[in-house]
Amino acid sequence: MHILLIHQAFASLDEPGGTRHHELARDLVRHGHRVTVIASPVSYLTGEVTHVRTGGEDGIVIRRVFTYQALHRSFSHRLLAYLSFMTSSFFIGLGVKNVDLVWGTSPPIFQGWTAWMLARLKRAPLLFEVRDLWPTFAIAVGVLKNPLLIRMSEWLEGFLYRHADRVMVNSPGYVQHVTDLGARQVELVPNGADPDMFGPVDEGRAFRVSNHLEQNFVVMYAGAHGMSNDLGVVLAAARLLEDVPEVRLVLMGDGKEKSRLQAQAAQMKLTNVIFLPPVPKNRMAEALAGADACLAILKPIDAYKTTYPNKVFDYMAAGRPLVLAIDGVIRQVVETAGCGVFVQPGDPDALAAAIRKLAGDRAASAAMGRNGRGYVEQHFDRASSARKLAGILEEMSH
Repeated sequence: MHILLIHQAFASLDEPGGTRHHELARDLVRHGHRVTVIASPVSYLTGEVTHVRTGGEDGIVIRRVFTYQALHRSFSHRLLAYLSFMTSSFFIGLGVKNVDLVWGTSPPIFQGWTAWMLARLKRAPLLFEVRDLWPTFAIAVGVLKNPLLIRMSEWLEGFLYRHADRVMVNSPGYVQHVTDLGARQVELVPNGADPDMFGPVDEGRAFRVSNHLEQNFVVMYAGAHGMSNDLGVVLAAARLLEDVPEVRLVLMGDGKEKSRLQAQAAQMKLTNVIFLPPVPKNRMAEALAGADACLAILKPIDAYKTTYPNKVFDYMAAGRPLVLAIDGVIRQVVETAGCGVFVQPGDPDALAAAIRKLAGDRAASAAMGRNGRGYVEQHFDRASSARKLAGILEEMSH
């Protein structure tokens, strides 16, 4: 079967960012399928051009198409980036021959329109994947404010749910939302991790030495530095932790808010916060092994209670205890696994207290990390997700 994936933010294993789709596509190829990906050359995490030509990796054909480079500017510029990819991916997609199934994904939701049009023109079934609830999240966080754009986005969202042959979600928290808006058949293929990508816990020595963290209790946040990530709360917690000299908070990644956060940390004269650039997924194991605990955080918005953040499963696969400042379905996973400490989102005092607790009992922290690793192996192994996805695609194509 030849699968065409339309995915502006597709990230390969040699890039920073979420690599769910590269990992799933790689396993589909191992199952004997062909996968062609149409993607942007602009990294969604850094906003920089990371690929100047198309190519192939792990048997996957990846075609990079023109995209306006402005992801980290204003919303209007970001909208132009989305619309430019929507247009260019459509015309390039027309030239991809012998497609048996089109796989669209959101966000950005505009590329879903491309996937729907290509599926209908090629008379192929459409699998539409919902990776987060856009535009719901964008409205909740205040990124999307224009009433006309909100109405248009909500119309497009409902249209795609109703007209896709199947809708796939990566969190159980999304099922009710997409069903209420007209999705006919919903498949859950949850976020997870490949435990084999994360080696023994002692591999982080080189990371700690290179960043002068040998004697510290390192709490790492790895991911986007955007409006949703609420990293200002982390800086406030860092101030409260200045009396615990061994604690270091490492913020690794990139995003629109990073420069502002760096300026804020400098103004606060924080000495226990370190900003690091993002690393490719194939180097993430070394970085996470250099941490003693890991942090997942989002703004205290009810909509975020529905999400399964990718980074949580990577942290668990790396055998690291979590400080979780996200409520909802992901809290249920962490508490069931016994792999971390939950704190109410938006509360720097609670965040600081949780970090104190983990730093004060290294043995208990290490046990939580082992619990998380074991739970991912049993319940959220990427290979199992890939097998389920392969079954769904094969069923749709018959």
